[in-house]
Amino acid sequence: MPSVSSRGLAMPASPIRKLVPFAEAAKKKGIKVYHLNIGQPDIETPAQMLDAIRKADIKVLEYSHSAGNESYRKKLTGYYAKYNISLKTEDIMVTTGGSEAIRFAFSACLNPGDEVIIPEPFYANYNGFAVEAGVKVVPVTSHIENGFALPPASAFESLITPKTKAIMICNPGNPTGKLYSIEELEALKEIVLKHDLYLMSDEVYKEFCYDGKSFASVFHLEGIEQQAIVMDSISKRYSACGARIGCLISKNQEVMQVALKFAQARLSPPTFEQIGAEAALDTPDSYFDTVSKEYTERRDLVVKALNQIPGVLCPNPGGAFYAVVRLPIDDSDTFCQWILESFSHNGATVMLAPATGFYATPGLGKNEVRLAYVLCKEDLNAAMLCLEEALKVYPGKVAITDTAKTTAL
Repeated sequence: MPSVSSRGLAMPASPIRKLVPFAEAAKKKGIKVYHLNIGQPDIETPAQMLDAIRKADIKVLEYSHSAGNESYRKKLTGYYAKYNISLKTEDIMVTTGGSEAIRFAFSACLNPGDEVIIPEPFYANYNGFAVEAGVKVVPVTSHIENGFALPPASAFESLITPKTKAIMICNPGNPTGKLYSIEELEALKEIVLKHDLYLMSDEVYKEFCYDGKSFASVFHLEGIEQQAIVMDSISKRYSACGARIGCLISKNQEVMQVALKFAQARLSPPTFEQIGAEAALDTPDSYFDTVSKEYTERRDLVVKALNQIPGVLCPNPGGAFYAVVRLPIDDSDTFCQWILESFSHNGATVMLAPATGFYATPGLGKNEVRLAYVLCKEDLNAAMLCLEEALKVYPGKVAITDTAKTTAL
């Protein structure tokens, strides 16, 4: 019998989705599951996006351009101009979700065996995309005690080898909610200039910045125009995760021409979703004002509730709608399965993502989970109470003093 590929065996399972069978089993027993494991917003998708898809008068559903509809890409230049980012149509390639944009960036910029340095914890699927491209992820660890601030330049430089080709960040961050300042980005600029690297930035959550703080893009950095690569998506912006429309952006035309060959190989991005995405660009600012206010309230509720639980530490996220939380537990993978399989409170339980899957360094994240505050405030209140009660009876609970000592090591 032939064997499967070594690449397939190396492909990591999703820490976000791997516990689905346990959630499904809980539901079959009549237990309500509060899904905090996945960034699926409950916010309504803008009406103009859905209306444009419904009203599309198409007689033949043809292939679109491999780089995406020109009308959409042209309209996107106006969207980015609102962020003081000046782009041409040819700087933008429409992709099948932000995921494909990351795949194209890795494949266009990195050779098999090349290394990309990424602050951890990071979006777990970066590991999967790296496996597909034959790229090695080199983690530089950020820490919960200082709110996952960007590690110092010396930490990055200590990891640079002849194989290092890029630094990659997510801003605002998934899974931490960390919002990098322009000063932190300037520090990265100096490193990529010194070592002739690409600076890749996943900027999917740019609309979600809190406490009066503003978003800073790598395109706001002067002097690295040919080294800056941005990946973006409409999934979270318009609460349209199922639409699968993203984009790859760079002013480096050699990168874009190479990426286009990968785009041509997959033929074209989906047509109806591009129609909807183009219409969504007319979404009024009031939509985002309302959404941002709602997420701020949800964040405040969750952070306050968590930090009132003995032994729990939750930094205050500056953006996105995620938080990495330290719990007084022995093993986050075991805990996240146990709370689905063996626990309920008032007929309900909580689905979380073990943070081990968001670290590349073995052993990290064992006492941390990621949660997404994408549910209504009533459900979030119930979920926080459920988690608090679960921690009281979890068999693998760790004494609070022991947890502090372990984290300090």
